[in-house]
Amino acid sequence: MTKKNYEETELYRIRHSSAHVMAQTVMEMFPGEAKLAIGPPIADGFYYDFDLPRSLTPEDLELIESRMREIIDGDFKFETRVVSAEEAREIFEGQPYKLELIEGLEGGGVDEYGEPTEAAPEITVYTHDTFIDLCRGPHLERTGQINPAALKLLNVAGAYWRGDEKRPMLQRIYGTAWKTNEELEHHLWKLEEAKKRDHRVLGRELDLFSISEDVGPGLILWHPKGAMVRKLAEDFSREEHEKAGYDFVYTPHIGKAQLWETSGHLDWFADAMYPPLEIEQQKYYLKPMNCPFHIQIYKSKTRSYRDLPVRYAEWGTVYRYERSGTLHGLLRVRGLTQDDAHLFCRPDQMPEEIDRTLEFSLHILRSFGFDQIHAYLATRDPEKAAGDPAQWEAPTQALQDSLERSGLPYQIEEAEATFYGPKIDLKVKDALDREWQLSTIQFDFFLPERFGLAYVGKDGQEHQPYMIHRALMGAMERFFGTLIEHHAGAFPVWLAPVQVILIPIADRHVEYAQGVADQLREAGLRIELDDRSERMNAKIRDAQLQKVPYMLVMGDREIEVGQVSVRLRSEENLGAMSIEGFLERAKTDIEEKK
Repeated sequence: MTKKNYEETELYRIRHSSAHVMAQTVMEMFPGEAKLAIGPPIADGFYYDFDLPRSLTPEDLELIESRMREIIDGDFKFETRVVSAEEAREIFEGQPYKLELIEGLEGGGVDEYGEPTEAAPEITVYTHDTFIDLCRGPHLERTGQINPAALKLLNVAGAYWRGDEKRPMLQRIYGTAWKTNEELEHHLWKLEEAKKRDHRVLGRELDLFSISEDVGPGLILWHPKGAMVRKLAEDFSREEHEKAGYDFVYTPHIGKAQLWETSGHLDWFADAMYPPLEIEQQKYYLKPMNCPFHIQIYKSKTRSYRDLPVRYAEWGTVYRYERSGTLHGLLRVRGLTQDDAHLFCRPDQMPEEIDRTLEFSLHILRSFGFDQIHAYLATRDPEKAAGDPAQWEAPTQALQDSLERSGLPYQIEEAEATFYGPKIDLKVKDALDREWQLSTIQFDFFLPERFGLAYVGKDGQEHQPYMIHRALMGAMERFFGTLIEHHAGAFPVWLAPVQVILIPIADRHVEYAQGVADQLREAGLRIELDDRSERMNAKIRDAQLQKVPYMLVMGDREIEVGQVSVRLRSEENLGAMSIEGFLERAKTDIEEKK
């Protein structure tokens, strides 16, 4: 759902109104001391930022929630009116954050949250009971329309004013509100389940990755088990790329400043780039993207129309300076490896290339268990688009036509394209219905022109090729984090770093288990032998905690008949089977990517 569509829903009004009721309560709790910032609805709830004389406690949230229910019971009417900037300043005298927002509203170009907007909006305020706020709405008609049984305050977090680390740190109260108690309970269950699936927690428990302060924030250390999952994912994807006609390339981690000036990164992306290195009186930058290097490979020789399309793929590690406050495990990092591809084609080849790229992206995502995929088509923004509007028509239509042919659900995001061309974003839903941005298919008018790309056509003249950027998994770090949370760490058998744990019941069974281990290893399975002097149930429990797909238990009875007793991490006991029978089952699960 787009932001615009969300603002038209009843849930948006419920949450917006709840944010105002919460703000009234906090103002009452700290009379004359609380300073209001902003309080918008968000995807599954709302928040409000406050500057307060002391830190809030969990007990404060209980008191705030209780008082909110009293205000809701009061059934106060939400009333709005338009005010002048001068009147607004009088209303919010002593509220520095509101006064700053009023100044922005008066100057135009921003809304009451300080966000950019197209036109200078009217300045409006909303009042209910004793509370008044700078707000454009929409709200419910009355506080009594908020269901008190479907309301919950969740937590308090720190937030810089306007997201600027140099501005004051505020206290942000998060809450959620729904139409019914059943909806609230389901949402709270999902929040608890999300905590269990947190990739940072599972990454530590399953020994997959870590981040060391000695190395630096946002830089990932892949442990053997995490690296194995990454290797398996990359190996599969590389094989599929080769089948799809891609050529692999490798490029450096740094490039001269002139390269990034030509590409425009130093004009538009400099804040996200690391400072330059000085080498032999030349400035070099760690690469934030791979595309300029792939362009140089394309330019290394004269290209004929017969040579196109050209498809370059690289797992290229790039570096971006993300602010410390935005870093988040694997999902927001400073060093990331993109499964990048750049395609160069003739205009007549462009529709087929987009079809191929979209179909290929869907195939890869579905192979990793992502079956719910939604596409978003970002179209030209007249205010910042490069090139002539006519240039945008054919590629935008080709992207939309490709989506239509794919049968994929999609929506158009008007004027949301980057300045250099339209794009398709593919977002997947995980097991908790959360949406994750992964793949992008991005058309580019800009770089071919900046770098003077050309091919020789049938007419013997030079023509400019079309260029398509494609990141399929996006970044391996983010993709891995998404995989962990989607599967709750219980990777499909083909991706599991350890597929089988062999559990001899007693020391006298270890020799037999070692022989089984040799057979399974020779068959290509990734195995571990748990020969600790622990009880069988403890070994089984440890294997389940490590999310290992199969546990093979071996005791006197299994040795006598030359079998193994098979258990699954789901706690299902499949009973005894021959080693050959187990291998057949395991290989089928791996081949079918179960």
